[in-house]
Amino acid sequence: MSRRAFSALLLDLDGTLIGPDERITPRVADAVRRAAERVPVSIVTGREPHDVLRFSRELGLATPQVCDGGASVLDPATDGYLWRTPIPLDAAREVMAALNGQRAAFIATHQNGVVTHETHGRGPDHVGAPDYNRISALDLSREDAEALAGRFTSHSKVSVALAYLPYNKLWAVDFTRTGVNKAVGASKLAELLGVALDTTAVVGDSYNDVPLFKACGLRVAMGNAPPEIQGMADYVAPSVERDGLAAAIDRYLVPQLDGE
Repeated sequence: MSRRAFSALLLDLDGTLIGPDERITPRVADAVRRAAERVPVSIVTGREPHDVLRFSRELGLATPQVCDGGASVLDPATDGYLWRTPIPLDAAREVMAALNGQRAAFIATHQNGVVTHETHGRGPDHVGAPDYNRISALDLSREDAEALAGRFTSHSKVSVALAYLPYNKLWAVDFTRTGVNKAVGASKLAELLGVALDTTAVVGDSYNDVPLFKACGLRVAMGNAPPEIQGMADYVAPSVERDGLAAAIDRYLVPQLDGE
């Protein structure tokens, strides 16, 4: 990829586009909108469809958006799925049984909505009928998150990813179909946009962004990212609390698009 151009911009949500208050600051919103005048801009997040659609609408983004840790691609114009790849039901039951045994908070997304530990109960059949795009164990200590992820690291039907939760400084473990991660969803997105993934730019801050950093042609890490994530980046922006995404767009990304 030319150092002075990229074909699309992919943005992580938590810790990148939004901070602990879960708001897009005016400076960041303005910078993202200016970038979107030049290239397609898409959020690529582990969060559920409702969140990615809400924030993409706030920014006026019309391109497809990626959620569920790469398991789903959405059309913001229709709220519908353009693509998704659910977890096999037997594997989903196994994950849910582990979360039930740990009494962990969780959220699970499916084609028609979400279920949580509060709304769906903890009975032996609490997986139910829907085929889940993603299951996330929430509000864990890092030690507990790493232990839970370790139980499924070699599972044949699910993939796991750790994600830091900046709004409460705890951790999540995201479960998707085996082999599915943010880069897989972004690859499907790139196919829909008619571009190559290795010609895109990504901005992120956490471990579930690692597949994107490996797959995309231009990598920007937030200043609040762990050192190993920053070490993978072509450019390290200020932290999310300092409007780092806006700084990255204004100082590094837009000048490349504009040939400055």
